[in-house]
Amino acid sequence: MISGYRICPSYSDRLLQDTEYLKNNRSLTEHVVDKIILQLNRVYPQVLSNKEAERFRSLKTPLRTRLSDLLIHLQKSGQRECQEFYRALRNNAQKAYTTLPSRSNLSTTDLVEMSPDQEKIILNDRGPIFFLACFSVAAGLAFLMYYNNAEVKSPGPAKKVFGFSAIGFGRCIKNILISYLEETAMSQ
Repeated sequence: MISGYRICPSYSDRLLQDTEYLKNNRSLTEHVVDKIILQLNRVYPQVLSNKEAERFRSLKTPLRTRLSDLLIHLQKSGQRECQEFYRALRNNAQKAYTTLPSRSNLSTTDLVEMSPDQEKIILNDRGPIFFLACFSVAAGLAFLMYYNNAEVKSPGPAKKVFGFSAIGFGRCIKNILISYLEETAMSQ
């Protein structure tokens, strides 16, 4: 297993962890919560529709109840919505944002070993083209090192391969390959 990677909780998990703290935080005043709701309503694409924003801004409902309903709504909505909430919280209530329990846990969490499924995701995130490119470079270098050896004489077909391989490369690499072919031709 690969160790040394920090597994960060998702935004909805963080929001679940921070909900109780946010509901009891007195720095989240009516004005600050309104600004957060408005930012969530105005961000593109919208996190909160106009109707939802009106519901969470209604003065008929107590602030803590509205805030609690907003947090539950965001958790059900998805990762992007929770992430936008944290962005709005950071923009409008910096003090509350920096003292969140999930932020302190992120900085003190120990390194966690990964499951084999997570390891596969990390190892395969580059795709087949990256693998083929790396393999091609390694095979090309091995080919050059083998035929560059003074003990091995380059047969005629190897020169043709080098000559044709120079066609697909840039000018700098072409010059190196062609000069190599000229040197091997002179030494024979």
